[in-house]
Amino acid sequence: MHKPILWMLFFIIFVSCNNNEEKILPATTDITESVYSSVTIQPDSLYQVYAAVNGILDKNLVEEGDIIEKEKPIIQIINSNPKLNTENAKLSLDLAKKNYTGNAAILSSIEEEMKAAALKMTNDSINYCRQKNLWNQQIGSKVEYDTKKLAYELSTNAMDLLKNKYDRTKEQLQTQLKQAENNYKTSLITTKDFTVNSKINGKIYALYKNPGEIVNTLEPLASIGSATVFVIEMLVDEVDIVQLKKGQKAIITLDAYNGEVFTAKVSKIYPKKDERNQTFMVEALFDQSPKVLYPGLSGEANIMIDSKKKVLTIPKQYLIDDSKVKTENGIVEIVIGLQSMDTVEVVSGITKETWIYKPE
Repeated sequence: MHKPILWMLFFIIFVSCNNNEEKILPATTDITESVYSSVTIQPDSLYQVYAAVNGILDKNLVEEGDIIEKEKPIIQIINSNPKLNTENAKLSLDLAKKNYTGNAAILSSIEEEMKAAALKMTNDSINYCRQKNLWNQQIGSKVEYDTKKLAYELSTNAMDLLKNKYDRTKEQLQTQLKQAENNYKTSLITTKDFTVNSKINGKIYALYKNPGEIVNTLEPLASIGSATVFVIEMLVDEVDIVQLKKGQKAIITLDAYNGEVFTAKVSKIYPKKDERNQTFMVEALFDQSPKVLYPGLSGEANIMIDSKKKVLTIPKQYLIDDSKVKTENGIVEIVIGLQSMDTVEVVSGITKETWIYKPE
């Protein structure tokens, strides 16, 4: 799909008096080979805005055409239930913090029990040691010794049990605090999901829902893109895509700017082919953008592949089977170089003095 930019060539056409066949001499001209494509203008970073939750659209916080900053809210969805859940999660978090820090009666009461148990264990230890010394001196009875020993062992076990209870209770309270923190964070995220924010600094190009309408996660709510940078989207046929590379110059014409010609450079080539129309998406950026652009403006582009100056060329209509021409000496095979839409470069096979005839 080749289309020339400058294809005006001057050929001297002669008509043979004997057989009325048109004949010409090859011309020495400049030739440019290019790839043609259709053009659609789109804002850079254009994306569709979706909600993360289902609900009812409460209000659009912006209007179409507004300039919006990144992370600024654009749409509010009704969120009374998540707000109540957030408040409840905050109350649970405050209670968990209070319990864990020891200000409540849970840990402090165990600590008081541990203090009392420590005093009893100390007292029982003293009594046991005293009775043990007496018993070693054969003073006192065996019953008294066993009683003091048992009291000390019981108070030691009681102290160990209280320590374990304290550690276990503290660990449970710590877990409850962590769970409360996670629940509160989750509720905050859920609440934020009901407020849709912009992901970029840009412009509101479309709002698809009105207040009161049902919102789901499958339908877009808005369209946002760059307010100043526009991308030229070009659909290139698969037979031409291998000739393209980043940085190549493109000549752009837009239907909205009748007659004006703009230049651009190829900025991106998408590697996946669109199976529906057998084309590849290619993007380019204007060297100097038109003053006013809107999403969806259409036009045409010619992407420059190669060019040569002052080469031997002939019109394509004089070719036979794409690589032969009819001369006064019969059919001659030629080697072809660059091709524009209407002309081809002749590398070898004929000279500028060779008359060629237009095939019937």
